Amino acid sequence: MTTMYPCERVDLSFIQSAPFRFSNSVDLAITPEQLFEVLADADSWPRWAKVITKVTWTSPAPYGVGTTRVVDMRGGLTGDEEFLAWEPYTYLAFRFNSCSNKAVAAFAEEYRVVETAGGCRLTWTMAQKPNGPARWGLVLGGLVAFAIDRVAGRLTNRASIP
Repeated sequence: MTTMYPCERVDLSFIQSAPFRFSNSVDLAITPEQLFEVLADADSWPRWAKVITKVTWTSPAPYGVGTTRVVDMRGGLTGDEEFLAWEPYTYLAFRFNSCSNKAVAAFAEEYRVVETAGGCRLTWTMAQKPNGPARWGLVLGGLVAFAIDRVAGRLTNRASIP
């Protein structure tokens, strides 16, 4: 069993005020409804977000505010997540309630979706607050922004896999 360390129970305002934020947008040739089908499908995440190895919903559908899930990632990182927002086809956000790495003080992500003439535009923002010296690793976190761009590109190619 993985040891989990508590994270700060941040709210939605943290996504704008976090000490480290990485954001990117991508235009997708799918509808917002199709995108949300992919985001709600636990099996699809490892196919387009290569850092993720497994997603397990720990709350029953239908999903919404308060829904929880466990996300396992490469490198042995596990996050217990809770959704802070779930507005079908337009917006969702979640935070880590606990994490397998005590270097994570707080973590949240948001997904904003706007319908476009060719499908939709996804803006994905990651917000982080590290514990102690881990913050220096995030100074090099521009690589994370690059990774977000690559993930979004894979989502474009795989969004029809729900």
